[in-house]
Amino acid sequence: MVEIKTPGEIEAMRAAGQVVAKVLAAIKAQAAPDIALKELDEIAREILKNEGATSPFLGYKPMFAPVPFPAVICASLNDEALHGIPDARRLTDGDLLSIDFGAVLDGWAADAATSFTVGTPAPEDIRLIDTATAALQAGISQATSGNKVGDISAAIGKVGRRAGYGINTDFGGHGVGHTMHEDPAVPNEGRPSRGLKLRPGIVVAIEPWFMAGGRDGYVIADDGWTIRSADGSRAAHVEHTVAVTLDGPLILTAP
Repeated sequence: MVEIKTPGEIEAMRAAGQVVAKVLAAIKAQAAPDIALKELDEIAREILKNEGATSPFLGYKPMFAPVPFPAVICASLNDEALHGIPDARRLTDGDLLSIDFGAVLDGWAADAATSFTVGTPAPEDIRLIDTATAALQAGISQATSGNKVGDISAAIGKVGRRAGYGINTDFGGHGVGHTMHEDPAVPNEGRPSRGLKLRPGIVVAIEPWFMAGGRDGYVIADDGWTIRSADGSRAAHVEHTVAVTLDGPLILTAP
């Protein structure tokens, strides 16, 4: 069931979104060679505490996962696309890092992700990140009243395929509200004019993730969580929580 949010509830979600934006900015500012992924998780935990918010990631256990998620951020490194567990690994110059983060504030959730390079950027990594970001913007532009979920999916997929990147629809966007994952599903590829009709008050997380090698396959690591590109190529993941409003798309996780 898709829950329609009131303007006041959307504003409450926007407050949660600002916590998300603050954490992602802080992590990007601190991510440098020799810092450990678990130290980035500690930064996020401290901000959550200071903001009076909680994590929808910590302890989350969907059906596919063998154990609850042990952290408040997903930190996916290089060929890791999604759900990376922040551990003792230290960043090195030239790494590509994707951070996914969510917050719950006063009973409302928000969710976003960003990808960036550490230290010296490789041109191919910049292209991958820029393309994922362009796909995110294309998807957001379709989150308007009267459109359908398929219009968002088709816009994302068109950008990724045109660039030659791999796309997998097993994991993608989703509704957001009192919980982090709600209906509807928002795949990263699809056909326009198909699926749920969008109306003001629907809130979704739109989250392209592309694999540079051009293949769509992935593997799940031994930890049961981390998703890697099957061909070993690098991956990028970007995301915003977006509300459909009478005035067009409203990005709730924008700084």
